[in-house]
Amino acid sequence: MTPAWIVYAWPRILCEAERAPCLQFAHLSTRVLVAGDAARPSTGQTLWFGESGHGAAGVAWDWVRLPYGVVAMADPMALITNLQLINTAGEVLAPMESVRQLNEIVHALPWQSEVQRALGVH
Repeated sequence: MTPAWIVYAWPRILCEAERAPCLQFAHLSTRVLVAGDAARPSTGQTLWFGESGHGAAGVAWDWVRLPYGVVAMADPMALITNLQLINTAGEVLAPMESVRQLNEIVHALPWQSEVQRALGVH
């Protein structure tokens, strides 16, 4: 199983922000780090990748299982990626704008079902 933080070692990929959703990200791995119990929630990491014209792009994040089986990003501001998002003028986006764009990508992915599968919940 590929650890989520391996994306740090992948080559940096420049990508226009408006084209990033077109990368067609696919699930690579999901890990349960804490199985959870009545006293603490289940937690883990998930990793998704997409092919760009410049190589493999990845995005990873921590997740947490909340009450009633809801899974959520542990910290939407703490995405790990090798994507360097740029605007149409070729300027690197500010960190807050990059995070916003990346969260839009994550929101469109079926990642919760992959987490539920890793947790053994159907």
